[in-house]
Amino acid sequence: MRAPALRRALTALLSLSVLITSLVALPSATAEVRRPQQQSLRESATRYEAEAATYSAGSTVDTDHSGFSGTGFVNTPNKVGSAVQWTVNRAQAGPATLAFGHANGTTANRALDIAVSGTVTAKNVAVPSTGAWTRWRTLVITANLKAGPNTIRATATTANGAPNLDYLDVTAAATDWSKAMVDSTMARYTPTTIGGWSYPVGLYLYGQYLVYQRTHDPKYLAYIKSWVDRFVDSSGNINNSFNDLDSMLSGRLLVLLHHETADNRYKVAAGKIRTRLNTYPRTADGGFWHAGYRQHQLWGDGVFMVDPFLAEYGREFGDSTYTGKETVDQLLTYAKHLQRPSGLLRHAYDEARAQTWADPTTGLAPEVWCRAEGWYGMAVIDVLEAVPANQPRRAELIAVLRKLVAGYAQYQDPSTGRWFQVVDKGNRTDNWTETSCSSMYTFAISRAVQRGYVDPSYKAVADRGYQGVLAKISLGTDGRTSLKDISVGTNVGDYQYYADRTRATNDFHGLGAFLIMNEQLNG
Repeated sequence: MRAPALRRALTALLSLSVLITSLVALPSATAEVRRPQQQSLRESATRYEAEAATYSAGSTVDTDHSGFSGTGFVNTPNKVGSAVQWTVNRAQAGPATLAFGHANGTTANRALDIAVSGTVTAKNVAVPSTGAWTRWRTLVITANLKAGPNTIRATATTANGAPNLDYLDVTAAATDWSKAMVDSTMARYTPTTIGGWSYPVGLYLYGQYLVYQRTHDPKYLAYIKSWVDRFVDSSGNINNSFNDLDSMLSGRLLVLLHHETADNRYKVAAGKIRTRLNTYPRTADGGFWHAGYRQHQLWGDGVFMVDPFLAEYGREFGDSTYTGKETVDQLLTYAKHLQRPSGLLRHAYDEARAQTWADPTTGLAPEVWCRAEGWYGMAVIDVLEAVPANQPRRAELIAVLRKLVAGYAQYQDPSTGRWFQVVDKGNRTDNWTETSCSSMYTFAISRAVQRGYVDPSYKAVADRGYQGVLAKISLGTDGRTSLKDISVGTNVGDYQYYADRTRATNDFHGLGAFLIMNEQLNG
């Protein structure tokens, strides 16, 4: 009997040992909760201790209240103007979160002005009691910091003085690139100086409207309205003959402003474009000429200039019977002539075969220019959003889009995620990746995946495109955005013509396309 009893005792002791070892190996519940937060803080924030900062005369570095960070905390005199000032160096301008570690052991509120490089960004901020001098809390504000040195000053605004200040944590805030771009563009241009009635400005302002829809910042809409009101008088008259498709893109803003304001003059002005289409010149199979002076020509660019406006006009003003059919038919007519077996579209088609760039047999332009592909893809997406779900030939249009997205994916640059100026000739050393079309393709692919038009696997293509475009945007030392490698406005030409186009920074073709893309992927 003694042997079995001994074995049972040894087994029990072994089990107890395993249990103790397991318990010792496990972190405490508190450690499990806090460790990711502490790790995140170390990775994302830079800490500036108060005792290493500059502080007003009469301040002391104390250690008599436990729980502080570093080697102590700063106790300033109890009077108005007592302050602690840190110097923060930033490699790049941009928004940041400022977190002030503090304790207020009194029962009364204290208050601070927070100034960044001499400018008060948060005035008379209340600092309530923390319950004890050993109970440390953080006061958090956001501010824009410049590249290089910044002074961050916390100044007492009452005779109670400042709380005890322990540290400043500075965290680079994730940049809202859409807001940063709109704010930068509005700082660079007023509604009067941004330019006349044109499709590049209209494209940009449409992108700004998308940012307004998300943020509801009234100044974004007011800016658009101020620009449009330069051209639309109190009766809805607009001095434009609309003899080319390019002139019609900004009409989209008329529809949007009517939707936002219910002001009838925007309907009257938009109606002028709608009426012009009744007699607008067409090819024999019904495609709108690119312009009255571009006789018999269909350009891939042209569909975005008119079709989204027309589809949204029909939805806003009860004209969808006509506009739904017209826009879908236009897109399919253009695809019939321009889309190749690869899914990509040639830049243009000349029904008369009269242009120097036109193939005498097919009438097609020689190259696949990147932005024409982007205009077409965005137009298809926007028309599908606006026309009825049971619109005849809708399935045909989705089939065209699927081929186009497959073509986009095939020719994406694997090293950058962007697309080339001449899309299918990325192996040429003088070809280059272009930012506006890369934004357009990324938008079209992402929305096509979102709506179920294409296989979900294409999301990876859009994600690579998005990161590729983000590599082209930056903040300058003035805190304003710069978007580079944007092709300027382009006619139809040969390979060398496209390759030699100016690569601009902050061109409106790129700004508008970027905003449309960014609101889709990260808005």
